[in-house]
Amino acid sequence: MSFLVAVQLLTSIPVPVKREIGPDGLGKATAWFPLIGLLIGLVLAGVYWVLDLVLPPVLSSAVTVAVLVGLTGGIHLDGLADTFDGMAGYRPAEERWKIMHDSRTGAFGVVGIVLVLLIKFAAIISLPNTWFYGALILMPVLSRWTMVYSIFAFRYAHKDGMGAAYKQAARLPQFLIATILALAACAGAIPFISWSGFAALGGVWLLTTLVAFYFKSKLKGLTGDTYGAINEISEIAALAMIIMVF
Repeated sequence: MSFLVAVQLLTSIPVPVKREIGPDGLGKATAWFPLIGLLIGLVLAGVYWVLDLVLPPVLSSAVTVAVLVGLTGGIHLDGLADTFDGMAGYRPAEERWKIMHDSRTGAFGVVGIVLVLLIKFAAIISLPNTWFYGALILMPVLSRWTMVYSIFAFRYAHKDGMGAAYKQAARLPQFLIATILALAACAGAIPFISWSGFAALGGVWLLTTLVAFYFKSKLKGLTGDTYGAINEISEIAALAMIIMVF
């Protein structure tokens, strides 16, 4: 049941979850976030493989990024946009919260989305051919793990919102399961030199920690929007780490 809840929360795939999801259900679902990332990665790898048979790499990469957005329903990009809007300027945390809760997307949010998609597209094009598909698979696994890490390790900014429910219900067992799944993916997505997958995880973890501390300093903690922003930033970081390692 918690796996289906995770599918519903992180993707646009319709699932047979008809009852209302309470805080406990949200907390248990976090354990499966990296596994949802693995499913997303497998879809991306399959889509690119098919496209690469008939299209040039640049167009195949662009469509792959579009498929990623479609699979997630753009939910993490929405959080990224709200976070960028809230980070702009010199304001107290409470005022930043109000800006992030506004349903309208400001200029900083639009710029943030454009830049993230552009960098992600460029990173996919730059991936080494030998481990290209392994990188596509590993990227969403690591980024979904960073959300679980952020939920577990950092305080929440206020008492409202779905993010608060995640924070309230997520416990050490969920974090450990998510971490084991992420480590298994690191060992398997890039075979024979799996240490590189672990190096990518370490680099993504370090960047996530720095970003989370920055958000915490501006917002007095993390929010649901910042979880989405961390996911988007971590996807780029995972691709960049794999490029640098190879």
